[in-house]
Amino acid sequence: MAFLAFFSRRQFLASAAASLSTRARVRAEEGSRVATLDWALLETLLAIGANVVAATELRQFREVAVTPDVPATTADLGLRGTPNFEVLRFARPDLIFNSNFYAWADERMRGVAPVESHAIYKPGESPFALAEQATLAIGERLQLATARQLTEELAARLDRYRALLAAGDGRPVIPINLGDARHFRVFGSDSMFGEVLKRVGLTNAWQARTSYSAAAPVGIEILASMPDAWIVMIPPHPADALATLATSSFWNALPAVREKRVLMLGSINPYGALPAAGRFADLLAEGLTHAWNG
Repeated sequence: MAFLAFFSRRQFLASAAASLSTRARVRAEEGSRVATLDWALLETLLAIGANVVAATELRQFREVAVTPDVPATTADLGLRGTPNFEVLRFARPDLIFNSNFYAWADERMRGVAPVESHAIYKPGESPFALAEQATLAIGERLQLATARQLTEELAARLDRYRALLAAGDGRPVIPINLGDARHFRVFGSDSMFGEVLKRVGLTNAWQARTSYSAAAPVGIEILASMPDAWIVMIPPHPADALATLATSSFWNALPAVREKRVLMLGSINPYGALPAAGRFADLLAEGLTHAWNG
């Protein structure tokens, strides 16, 4: 795909990568056995080394979120909307973490283990701040000091990226996910991606309203109204959509495409928590600095 700039999934700072990788592998095997239906809470639990015995849609989670690693011993509960409660019972969790999106399952899950709820995505509230609060609360509940380490390390990393990216071209960024060759989902200032952009000193080119952090479907023609922006594409995208764009006269006429201001990042959980925020920041900073210095 000559029209896209591809970048590897390696972390931008080697020290940050080593720290995250190590923490993702460290499990509190002797601690509380925990389960969750929510992916944002799942990545949080994995990142702080909780003993996750059951979660939902693990194959897709591994493909979309990529990191943190999911232990092979974690039981797959099936679809988030229709989890297998028998498998949950057999996993014998001591505690189940849930979110506002799956509150309908609370009563039934309480028959298996106590349920504790944490909301990260709420209309009108900062998902980054809520993710920090949830991370610290979960860490305190499970007595895992790695939770505070995660929040402090990410804050420091974003500060470093802010200083690094200040030397860039100052252009705004529009983070999108393709639905098909003519439509995309765009992440607004109230999304986790939008929050990261603000914290590293970049401007989100999308200033219109969103619903639960994103707007969709948005017509591809809207990109023509943002000629100065970097287009940041966040997988997964339909393969046929990418193939169609490669030969699209409209797409190839966009200033961002002509001037090679299109970045294809690695896959990231679009409704994730702090680990997703960190992965987005790493890949974005790597992509932009590579493009600026290339």
